[in-house]
Amino acid sequence: MQTETFTYDDDIVRKFAGATMLWSVVAMLAGLFIALELAIPELNLAPWLTFGRLRPLHTNAAIFAFAGNAIFTAVYHSSQRLLKARMWNDTLGRVHFWGWQLIIVAAAVTLPLGYTQGKEYAELEWPIDLAVVVVWVVFALNFFGTVAKRRERHLYVAIWFYIATIVTVAILYIFNNLVVPVAPLKSYSIYAGVQDAFMQWWYGHNAVAFFLTTPFLGLMYYYLPKAAERPVFSYRLSILHFWSIVFIYIWAGPHHLHYTALPEWASTLGMLFSLMLWMPSWGGMINGLLTLRGAWNKVASEPVLKFFVVGVTFYGMSTFEGPMLSIKSVNALSHYTDWTIAHVHGGALGWNGFMAFGMLYWLAPRLYQRPLHSKKLAEIHFWLGTLGILFYIVPIYSAGVTQGLMWRAFDKTGYLAKPDFVETVLRLMPMYWLRAVGGLMYLAGACVGVFNMLMTWKARPSRYADEVHEAPALAPEYSGEMPEPMMPAHPDHSVLPIFYKLRYFLRVEWHRVWERRPLQFTIWVAVAVIVASLFEIIPTFLIRSNVPTIKTVKPYTPLELMGRDIYVAEGCYNCHSQMIRPIRAETMRYGEYSKPGEFVYDHPFQWGSRRIGPDLQRVGGKYPDLWHVRHMESPAGMAPTLVIPGYFEFLPDWLKPKTVMPAYPHLLTEPADFAGVQARVDGMAMLGVPYGDALKDAEGLARAQAKKIGANIVAAKGPSGLEDKKIVALIAYLQRLGTDIKKVPGADDGVTSDAAPSDGAAAGVKAEVGRP
Repeated sequence: MQTETFTYDDDIVRKFAGATMLWSVVAMLAGLFIALELAIPELNLAPWLTFGRLRPLHTNAAIFAFAGNAIFTAVYHSSQRLLKARMWNDTLGRVHFWGWQLIIVAAAVTLPLGYTQGKEYAELEWPIDLAVVVVWVVFALNFFGTVAKRRERHLYVAIWFYIATIVTVAILYIFNNLVVPVAPLKSYSIYAGVQDAFMQWWYGHNAVAFFLTTPFLGLMYYYLPKAAERPVFSYRLSILHFWSIVFIYIWAGPHHLHYTALPEWASTLGMLFSLMLWMPSWGGMINGLLTLRGAWNKVASEPVLKFFVVGVTFYGMSTFEGPMLSIKSVNALSHYTDWTIAHVHGGALGWNGFMAFGMLYWLAPRLYQRPLHSKKLAEIHFWLGTLGILFYIVPIYSAGVTQGLMWRAFDKTGYLAKPDFVETVLRLMPMYWLRAVGGLMYLAGACVGVFNMLMTWKARPSRYADEVHEAPALAPEYSGEMPEPMMPAHPDHSVLPIFYKLRYFLRVEWHRVWERRPLQFTIWVAVAVIVASLFEIIPTFLIRSNVPTIKTVKPYTPLELMGRDIYVAEGCYNCHSQMIRPIRAETMRYGEYSKPGEFVYDHPFQWGSRRIGPDLQRVGGKYPDLWHVRHMESPAGMAPTLVIPGYFEFLPDWLKPKTVMPAYPHLLTEPADFAGVQARVDGMAMLGVPYGDALKDAEGLARAQAKKIGANIVAAKGPSGLEDKKIVALIAYLQRLGTDIKKVPGADDGVTSDAAPSDGAAAGVKAEVGRP
């Protein structure tokens, strides 16, 4: 048989591996800094260093910079070996690498400056989104081009997971980030309210599935057997694991929206599929751990296997906890609390982090063609990382349960036992300090790993030796038809053909045929993802009763729209929710529960997923304008003084924490963008928001409303000259929240009446729930 000789492109693997180590430190450093900001609010030193702006930087750095580069390291290295082919085009690989790093740098610049879409894991503005799509297409072309010219007939299981990642991430990212640009770095989502929330968590949950799970499972299926020098435990189990993950995971996103304004059928469906995910996920964990059968003795001496074993174990823990948190009764307690933060970090640090570091330690001697600088340092990295994870998640799990129980606590008379939200925050301060210690330990471990890699790289030869490989020139020929199972002739036993067909199915010979057909395989992956998505998306968008309208809910005035954009830019959604669930403790604390029709003009939705501060859905009219000025200028000065026995008694009064909210004095001095408001109103009108006179003179209307608010502040003996500042626009937005509807006394169906909106909105109109 004719053979060809070829070499692998390991230079691109070295580039991505180096970037992975670099961004691991950056991501963990950003995480440590914002963790310390919760313990020491004074660290919010400047507008671009506030928690609200830096948290998206941390999450994007951890997901797209650290985990993303680790994914590309694994794909570029393992795919060439599994396909027995050099990457299709070396130039495309370099375009991919430098394009991805430029995207990360662009995110690192724009997010602290307040340029954000305001949607978790999808904060990047539209020019950067376009760059992400272009670079992803370049990556896909290079990958599938390599598959097309492969010399290995069958696709190994790791390749299946890479295919699912590439196809599904493209679908998710494009459809969740459809926007109308209104400025070079500002856009509005084409979806609003309930539909936007659904699309966001369809994307957000499945970004975890297909960016932080499936590619790392591909990594596991290649590097764990390599490190253990054992074959994968079960081929059949890997098939069951793969197709279950691909089809079931895509349904699960709505469980993030239990008890919200999302239709109950959607969140219930998400819960059911989340529960179904538990077993196939654990099938993957078992397949990984049992691959080590007969090699457990190596775990004691090999740091690579230590990382892999703990990483796969955290995968099992996370994929058990995720379905558990999707159960409505559990979610009622855990949602908006730090429990979710602990869950996410257990998966990110334990599963993604440890699998990435284990892979890098296995690759280092092979990429740099020298022994690892120090196995002892790798051991130190492992133990620092493991202890760091435990010091992080244990106190934060405790913080989450504490939050949930305190928010729901009632006294003997039936009133809230903890009516001051800030008391909950102060109770968590010791746990925030412990979390920071855990983050510091994990960061220290990452720094040790970077040093170890750097020293290994420094010992590299002056010129890398390119190993020459040999393989058949073409994949073996195969029939284009699906072969029938071999069956003996049994004319008197009609049941036997059925038996043999069943045996053919159970022996998964049909899947071996699919593995020879990458195009067919990819199409089936796309079909599984698209069909599952459409079953949820179509009813949510087309059945009008899912989002009954409320006639008194009017569009934001131009000034309120400006204020909403400031709210988004400052990252307030990272600490505050705007969604009151129909739970007694929440309605007593915040007011009437939220209705779907209240959010029909919210592009994007701002329901939030965490409450470091109280819910703001009904904050409109609760405080005077001057209170908001003072609160934004100095939150600690406006916070109530609480005495909590046993907490911070050793500190002098001036050092005792009162709040974790940053101060925003710059809002009192920075001018509002009145000149740009017309373009923003026009953009909203393109999305179907029914603006009337505002389409003709948005700036004039905004200035008129700002002048009234400025006069109110001066009349209350507040500072003058604020009518053209950002603070006035933000106050207009905050004073509008929740004022379009009020509960009818004695009503039992949630119908509302008598709007009381801020200046510029329609008032005094009876609210009616619109039905199709």
